[in-house]
Amino acid sequence: MKDHDRLTLALVLDSFGNRGNGTSNSAIQYAQGLEALGYRVRLVGVGSTDYPARVHRIPLVSRVAARQQMSFARPDPELFRRAFAGVDLVHIYEPFAFGRAALAQARSMGIPVTAGFHIQPENITYSSGPLRYLPGVDAAIYRLFRFWLYDHVGHIHVPTQLTADLLRSHGYKAHLHVISNGYQPRFNPGNRYERQRSGRLIHVVASGRLAREKDHLTLIRALALCRNKYRIRLTIAGTGPMERRLRAEAARQLDGMPVSIGFHQNATMPDLLRQADLLVHPSIADLESVSVLEGMACGAVPIIAQSDLSAAGHFALTQHSLFPVGNAQALAAQIDWWVDHPDPLAVWSRRYAEHAKEHYSLDASAKAFAHMAVQAVGDQEPGQV
Repeated sequence: MKDHDRLTLALVLDSFGNRGNGTSNSAIQYAQGLEALGYRVRLVGVGSTDYPARVHRIPLVSRVAARQQMSFARPDPELFRRAFAGVDLVHIYEPFAFGRAALAQARSMGIPVTAGFHIQPENITYSSGPLRYLPGVDAAIYRLFRFWLYDHVGHIHVPTQLTADLLRSHGYKAHLHVISNGYQPRFNPGNRYERQRSGRLIHVVASGRLAREKDHLTLIRALALCRNKYRIRLTIAGTGPMERRLRAEAARQLDGMPVSIGFHQNATMPDLLRQADLLVHPSIADLESVSVLEGMACGAVPIIAQSDLSAAGHFALTQHSLFPVGNAQALAAQIDWWVDHPDPLAVWSRRYAEHAKEHYSLDASAKAFAHMAVQAVGDQEPGQV
């Protein structure tokens, strides 16, 4: 086997074109982190500079996916042959047609393949209207994903232990590597502790896709119930199918509160999060939620929904950073507690920033991912397909 620091890796993802999509953002960050460790990385998919794929337009499905900042890539054997020439490992992010075609091509070339589990079936069903009420639909999607991709690889990257537990409960047999998606070092407190913060509105920020399962409606309802609502301003950073509904609800329930709802460029997010006092994450379903990590790293104190389908709650370091999922009254009470206690807010701001830096840096995640890659390459004997 080649020396581990000489490995060339191909990361296959339908679309790298939008840094607002969590999976795309994570893949690009991992590529940068791996290259900093001495690996050579090729990105293969829509939006790649060197190995771009064409968009595969699927009637109805592509339109819904675009509202979630997703697009599908058209399988292209010639692209795969060119991208995989001389590659030591192919890592596939999604179990859709592009990823399955990449798996087949890599196998035919005798290249080891690993996969990442980043698409939570519950996220799909929550965005599918009445479909989510069909008994067993989530379990069926887990089985479908296994059949498509995950039964055919020996190593799967999962971002949290919750993800690993979910996969085991649905019969996934591969070696599961629990590795945080991490966050980039540009997410840091910067000069937030030098700014004059007294005598101004408390800034509550939420970040993420504006989709049903992210449950930003509960945040709006909670703020309407807050005793301190006239001391608060709200920013919900993101885009998605719920944007118009959220704007309408905010206009109806938060009259008099400064509110901003809409897309923010990824490059502007660190400064927005440095201005945030509280980062509220009301999501029902999340495999990790890098947005919470980024907020913590910038010194925003999180308030996170406790949900059986979300791993984000394990980021909380104090009981005042948690509330029962969907419970607007409980969330309002937590927001009011932090507004009423500015000194603990300042203390926990520093604690969360330090904790994120120590445990969830991109450098640590890239090293763990590299270890998985070396292990997967070592598992395959010369000439084995």
